[in-house]
Amino acid sequence: MILLSAELFTNGVESLGRRLSLSQAVVGSILAAVGTALPETILPFVAILIHGGDAAKEIGVGAILGAPFMLSTLAFFLVGISVFLSFLKKKRKFELTVEVHSMKRDLIFFIMMYGIAIFFPMFLKDGHIYIAILLVIGYTAYAYLTFRGESSDILHAEELYFRRMLNSLKMHLIGWRPAGEEGYAATGLTLIIFQVVSALAVMVSGAHVFVGSLGKLSLSWGMNPLLFALLVAPVATELPEKFNSVTWTLKGRDTLAMGNITGAMVFQSTFPVSLGLLFTDWSISGLALFSAVLALISAFIVVAEIQVRKKISPLTILFGGTLYLIYAVVVFTR
Repeated sequence: MILLSAELFTNGVESLGRRLSLSQAVVGSILAAVGTALPETILPFVAILIHGGDAAKEIGVGAILGAPFMLSTLAFFLVGISVFLSFLKKKRKFELTVEVHSMKRDLIFFIMMYGIAIFFPMFLKDGHIYIAILLVIGYTAYAYLTFRGESSDILHAEELYFRRMLNSLKMHLIGWRPAGEEGYAATGLTLIIFQVVSALAVMVSGAHVFVGSLGKLSLSWGMNPLLFALLVAPVATELPEKFNSVTWTLKGRDTLAMGNITGAMVFQSTFPVSLGLLFTDWSISGLALFSAVLALISAFIVVAEIQVRKKISPLTILFGGTLYLIYAVVVFTR
């Protein structure tokens, strides 16, 4: 379910970007990133606002912190391993072809916003509401700069899948034949949006099945809820939807693949974090603080490479998997 919907989603989002004449940066970092991250943002909302109680708030905070950590480690690793496997199959070179200025903008905003969210409350005990407002303003500025920034148009040669299926159905039922290439403008906006929303719905359903199964597994292993929230829940809720990035990477659309991840990092470090600041005591320490520091380190390493080499190596983002492994070992050891 997850893999099929990821293919439909990426195809639909590309078609939407081409139809609206949007750039790769906007499609990857805003549309795809927020579209796939938004459903899983519900998890901390439900835990904090509906369930309530100290335990639920701990789970909510764990989910909020776990998402940026997973994106900057495992999701990066997922793209890197996709490049590596395609290289082994001789389908592409062992390199990432991305718009480095877009990636740099995403990661700098993430480092700034997430750094503010983690460290400022340590010194401003009564300033949570102001920090939350600052984060929302920061994301608004990020979205504005992404829309206004330089970026290539969508390089897209695939017809919308739903349009292809409708045409095939008409051919079999009434003997209809296409009159020639009608262009992307001929694909209705309603049909494109329907495919995107349908794919997202199937993706969320598949992720929830995955979460339920992992939840039962964690209980059978005797894992406590906080450990599940910090280490396993983000993998179950966020990682499946980042198969969009795998799909784009295998097709050589690296800017969209990385933008889908880095854009989600910016989103997850602002709106969900604002919720935690406003409705919990937001006392980040121990393993939670360690996960945040590792996420910032991972992002900083990529920014440093862009600054020095003006490109991103697959080896650099593969290193994200090492950071996640380090965290997992520390958690299970403790």
